[in-house]
Amino acid sequence: MAKANVKDLLEAGVHFGHMTRKWNPNMAPYIFMEKNGIHIVDLHKTAVKLDEACNALEKLTSAGKKVLFVATKKQAKEVVAKHAAELNMPYITERWPGGMLTNFVTIRKAVKKMNSIDKMKKDGTFETLSKKERLQVDRQRANLEKNLGSISDMVRLPSAIFVVDIMREHIAVTEAKKLGIPVFGIVDTNSDPRKVDFVIPGNDDASKSIDMILNVVSDSIKEGQSQRKADKEKSKEEGEVVSADKDADFDAAAE
Repeated sequence: MAKANVKDLLEAGVHFGHMTRKWNPNMAPYIFMEKNGIHIVDLHKTAVKLDEACNALEKLTSAGKKVLFVATKKQAKEVVAKHAAELNMPYITERWPGGMLTNFVTIRKAVKKMNSIDKMKKDGTFETLSKKERLQVDRQRANLEKNLGSISDMVRLPSAIFVVDIMREHIAVTEAKKLGIPVFGIVDTNSDPRKVDFVIPGNDDASKSIDMILNVVSDSIKEGQSQRKADKEKSKEEGEVVSADKDADFDAAAE
């Protein structure tokens, strides 16, 4: 499993929290000190909590489970999209569609609508529409792609969600909790850590900090995915051996 390094976390500015007047008292266990009116996160505790989260994520992905990444704030969008795409995981970096989890059937219908438009363009049906109709369909397709394109392959609810800024993404967190879906989150000093299952205390406002944490998270997920692949190959080989043994037994009996 990938391990968090306190020195790397420090260099990435993960320790910078919010102004002391904006703090959430429930974050007290993760705060090291106050400096110039800003709370400083205890990076030793961040490293421990990050390791715990990574261990859980590795176990999930080694079982073939999907993790939905959520980050719509400007500083996090590109970073999260990059990591999630590399991991072949679904992600939301535009507006969170209300009911994304709790009304997943409706969201899937919207994705199917996007796919049906693509099919229309391939089979020639699109060209039979009027110019105005084609323009409307293209706009609809572009809007669906913008909001749901990154989850088009997510055919069932995710096994977990990973959130950057749990205050901004409070609707996503609430929906996940309602359905019993584990929530992993980067939690800054102004947030309530009790709302997530796996707390990663740290700066959720700086791209460098978010990228540093996601580097460690991504490495753990990749290890889980590699383990999943190795297990599949092993099962396949064992199946072939069993099959070969049965054939040998059958041949021996025939003789």
